[in-house]
Amino acid sequence: MPLLKSLLDAASPSLSRRLLQQYFALLEREVAGTCDSLLDVGCGRDSPVRVFSRGLRKVVGVDRHVPYLEESRAAGIHHDYRQADVLEIERVFEPGSFDCVVALDLIEHLPKEEGLRLIAMMERIARKKVIIFTPNGFLEQRAYDDNSLQEHLSGWEPGEMRAMGYRVMGVNGWRTLRGERGMIRRRPEWLWRKVSLASQLVTESRPERAFQMLCVKDLSR
Repeated sequence: MPLLKSLLDAASPSLSRRLLQQYFALLEREVAGTCDSLLDVGCGRDSPVRVFSRGLRKVVGVDRHVPYLEESRAAGIHHDYRQADVLEIERVFEPGSFDCVVALDLIEHLPKEEGLRLIAMMERIARKKVIIFTPNGFLEQRAYDDNSLQEHLSGWEPGEMRAMGYRVMGVNGWRTLRGERGMIRRRPEWLWRKVSLASQLVTESRPERAFQMLCVKDLSR
């Protein structure tokens, strides 16, 4: 298995640390220095925007699940919060009211038609960018945390996101290595987790092969 060996050899301690932060680094790169305000739709309790939110002037989190909002508020991830259904955000926020609007691990929880409606609303509220993070294709996930909203109801493909004007990057390694809630499918887990980590060197530029995808649309107003 020469490819497997080369991937494992590539995962040196310093490179491994960088690859572990791949998603956060890609997200921060797209926002930092470009956007001063951000709307986090379906923010949950531990949004990835925590990595850079303190450097922005205005960061607002929106979620319908009150326990998640309370946990996020306690952690100080966002400057302000709104409890609202994500499909009602246009009733809460004006068009062009944020530089960037993100939906991270959200659209897969909606039926396809509702997901498309949400994306259209996000594009109207954003001035500069819309960023979407979602699994590559349909990934089965059942409800947990006493929250029925955690169930996955749709799948999204790199090609359809590109057709809507998004740049697409692959995240979290080879798609076949992970399953529900991102758990490693193969055993021994420690070995295949390392392979998944190292495979990000390949899948970032090949999102069709990746477990998840980060999709970015640059808007011109």
